[in-house]
Amino acid sequence: MRILAVNWRDIGDPLGGGAEQHLHHILAGAVAAGHEVELVCSAYEGAPAEDEIDGVRIRRHGDWRVANFLLPGMVRRRLREESWDLVLEDINKIPFYTPLYAGPVPVLAVVPHLFGRTIYRETNPLAATYVWAGEWPLPLVYRRAWFEVISPSTRDDLIARGLPADRIEVVYCGLEHDRFRLDAPPPRDEAPLVVCWSRLRRYKSNDVAVRAFGHIVREFPAATMKIMGRGPDEARLRRLTADLGLEGRVEFTGHLPWDELVTLLHRAHVFLNPSPKEGWGLTVIEANQCGVPVVASDRPGLRDSVRDGQTGRLVPYGDPRAMAQAALELLHDRDLWACYSEAARTWAASFSWPRCIDETLDLCARIVAASGGRA
Repeated sequence: MRILAVNWRDIGDPLGGGAEQHLHHILAGAVAAGHEVELVCSAYEGAPAEDEIDGVRIRRHGDWRVANFLLPGMVRRRLREESWDLVLEDINKIPFYTPLYAGPVPVLAVVPHLFGRTIYRETNPLAATYVWAGEWPLPLVYRRAWFEVISPSTRDDLIARGLPADRIEVVYCGLEHDRFRLDAPPPRDEAPLVVCWSRLRRYKSNDVAVRAFGHIVREFPAATMKIMGRGPDEARLRRLTADLGLEGRVEFTGHLPWDELVTLLHRAHVFLNPSPKEGWGLTVIEANQCGVPVVASDRPGLRDSVRDGQTGRLVPYGDPRAMAQAALELLHDRDLWACYSEAARTWAASFSWPRCIDETLDLCARIVAASGGRA
């Protein structure tokens, strides 16, 4: 197959995240399987316009802020210049509407998750409406496209928007198990160590985790919290930490080197994820790989990655007291915590990138064959 992919960013972009990692695994896996792959994406400072990473040819163009206006032109040009079997579009922000100009080439849309109305938690009403309106035409524009989603929650979201269920397949993300294994893992901290790991953006609702930790400290005065990640909401979260009298108990670590991050997860007792919506919750599974139970919002995506009552607990979104209570039940009962920790490791072990890649390539081949092409 010759696959032409388009995404807002590539794996080398410093602003890239889980969506870029997921897509790169798929594209690099396709190259390893003998397929030709090219990715069209936005540029960033210091990056060449044309590049190659793990065999994936990359064409970078324009600023990411206007990628939805600039990149479709680049995709159209590449469709005219060469013959392609499949257009693979990663929809993790405003769509590029590739079915409008892909012509006879079939389209597979890979969707981690859609914002929907949660975008209004992140930005001003005007900008939020712009993003929400960008998602609105999906059922019309993509009615003949195929979809790969990373969780049943995202599948249900697409179906609720009017997209045909028989064109949507769930393919779970993988996990780089070796990156989370330590030959000699450190012992868990004696005092409870609570972690929160995500981009620090307002819509992620990390303030709920900070408030929950405030309740935990009342029962475990020696407890500490590490908030891992960067983002525009950091200043607000720091102010909240000060207002709650948690300075010295809560540390903002920023982006940690990988070995430090993994060591920290092996030391932690509970991971709090208060997000209102995730495509899947990859960090949940990564924490589970290190034996860390997760307390998370009972919301889309997290309902799929957290096995409630086994690998973690699901609590009502936006309720710091409920989040704290669920965490405290685990922290007070070491035997219960050990059962959750072991179940978490077993759950994480069931996910692999080779499986994700194989299932995705099988879907791609079926789509190409159905369109009359050759896989």
